[in-house]
Amino acid sequence: MNGILKGLKVLDLTRVLSGPYCTMTLADLGAEVIKIERPGTGDDSREYGPFIHGESAYFMGINRNKKSIAIDLKRKEGKEIILSLIKEVDIIIENYRPGTMEKLGLDYCTLRHWNKQIIYASISGFGQTGPMRRKAAYDGIVQAMGGIMSITGEKEGSALRVGTSIGDIAAGMFCSIGILAALHHRNHTGKGMHIDVAMLDSIIAILENAVSRFLLTGQDPKPNGNTHASIFPFETFKTKDSELMIAAGNDQLWASLCTAIERPELIDDALLKTNPLRNENHDYMFTELSKALGNKTTGKWYQIIDAAGVPCSPVNTISQVLDLPQVKARKLISEVKHPNIGVYKIVNSPIKTTAPTETITTAAPMLGQNTVEILKEYLGYEQEQIEVLLKNKVIE
Repeated sequence: MNGILKGLKVLDLTRVLSGPYCTMTLADLGAEVIKIERPGTGDDSREYGPFIHGESAYFMGINRNKKSIAIDLKRKEGKEIILSLIKEVDIIIENYRPGTMEKLGLDYCTLRHWNKQIIYASISGFGQTGPMRRKAAYDGIVQAMGGIMSITGEKEGSALRVGTSIGDIAAGMFCSIGILAALHHRNHTGKGMHIDVAMLDSIIAILENAVSRFLLTGQDPKPNGNTHASIFPFETFKTKDSELMIAAGNDQLWASLCTAIERPELIDDALLKTNPLRNENHDYMFTELSKALGNKTTGKWYQIIDAAGVPCSPVNTISQVLDLPQVKARKLISEVKHPNIGVYKIVNSPIKTTAPTETITTAAPMLGQNTVEILKEYLGYEQEQIEVLLKNKVIE
């Protein structure tokens, strides 16, 4: 791998989403990521559809640029391999339920004696401390518990889960930030550290003004559809054929919008002149804008309003998103060759840097694809030793 993290070695003891998302981010930036999987089954997400020639698209989407080594961590010989690898890597990442790594003898307090500079990152549902630390969590559970579902959905409607696994992804992103900060600290002090990231904490951290509003007013925010809680207009409007999202974030944009939709009289309307007034008189504002926007198609209004400098967008489907010239120009879709299914397309890293790098160089690995390679190159195992381990099903 070429990239700004080239030379860093990561031992990836994670599965499903939050941890693999974190290690994918590091791998895309050039780190060498060695993914440890269970022999026979591997990462749970290898069983998640949709499937292409028997391979999970879910798994392939978040495990590119990694090497797979299949080891039974419950076997003495398997644990010995991990302990040997600890001396060879910079970072360990795991997302097991708290307490699991202690039972395996692979927790931070144990492993730092094998490598004093190790950066050890743990992602879990609720963190390594607190009364809920040992509880299992999935994204939907954390979204419900973390409050994000309570502010998502139509006004007066039922709570809704955010359409992507935001709890897992936010935790993975925060963990990668923590790891990079720990690397900076280690460069100055020579010391490693333990990083503790919880999905619940991550959800609460991204609630932005919902938490601030409650702390200031004591009132629970409610779902409000596509309408922003503080900026008006900032929502979707029905057009002649579909919907258009408009975000006029200040009074100047409000004036430009009113001019563009041929309702200039609304600019100086005493009920709508400022953002606070548009908040107080939201229903009136929404009705007047809807009247104007209902007589042209979304495509036509997008051309007009965008040309006026007012942020707006059609509500795109995924296929429409991927067809955008901007997305193509940013090269957000890449092709990669998989040993089983051939060439397939995948979402590229959103991180662009001035340093020359190829963000996706290899497809997600087959289970145990790199076991022999890692044992030989990292630990100097002889073929005879490897054959014994394979025969005894310690590795795959």
